Amino acid sequence: MEIRCIALDLDRTTLDGDGYLPEENRQALLEIMEKGVQVVVASGRALSTLPPAIREMQGIRYAITSNGAAVYELHTGKYLKQYKMTENSVRRIVDLTGKFPVTYEAFVDGEAYAPKAYVENPIQFGASVRAVPYIQGTRKPVGDILEFIRAHESVLDGVDIITGDQELKTRLWQLLDVEAEDVYITSSVAQLLEISYKDAGKHTGAAFLLDHLGLDREELAAFGDGDNDAELLAFAGIGIAVENASRKCKDAADYITLSNEACGVAYGIRNILKL
Repeated sequence: MEIRCIALDLDRTTLDGDGYLPEENRQALLEIMEKGVQVVVASGRALSTLPPAIREMQGIRYAITSNGAAVYELHTGKYLKQYKMTENSVRRIVDLTGKFPVTYEAFVDGEAYAPKAYVENPIQFGASVRAVPYIQGTRKPVGDILEFIRAHESVLDGVDIITGDQELKTRLWQLLDVEAEDVYITSSVAQLLEISYKDAGKHTGAAFLLDHLGLDREELAAFGDGDNDAELLAFAGIGIAVENASRKCKDAADYITLSNEACGVAYGIRNILKL
């Protein structure tokens, strides 16, 4: 079946390591949109943190954000579908993880909030050097993140647990899987455990948009790199992982393209999808 829609993860997939859209990828996207192919953002990013190069590309009409917690119409900024975490699940997450050496990010209506100390020095919390400008440019600093989360527990799009300790991250993921209800848990980068409402996920956002557009899943291709992209790539008619993708993402993919630094999205569009 003909590919009529492409869902794109952004960081470390469509964007380079510094968070910029390479010209080769931009040109490939413009070319396929001129042919009538829908291009949809499918990102772990909150709406307000999408890069201008993507938001200003007029042909990109829709965005799946916060790992599927919200689906937006980009030119109006209105959400078509939105999930909020339950108050009980937020309280349970804080109760279960608050005693560990972690901190948090919180997302409310497409805005990202984080502790001042994390925003000032993300590397201290396990972030990569190249991620620092993105974090500092998109996170709104708050003094007491737990107080902020408790004050907004009924309106949260999602919560990220931040830890540079991979063993602890695995332990907390396993703990929350068993002890927390009504949550969807995933991870896009090493230091984050990303949590939203149980029905979230990039794949559910894609399913909603396909229905909205009157398309079948066989008409969808998807590109990704992280564990949080694996379900999307498995759901799509054609799933394509970049060479720098995680093992889980590659295992879910039908094809492997070049790395994000080598413009793997453009290569995949032209040489795998042949659009």
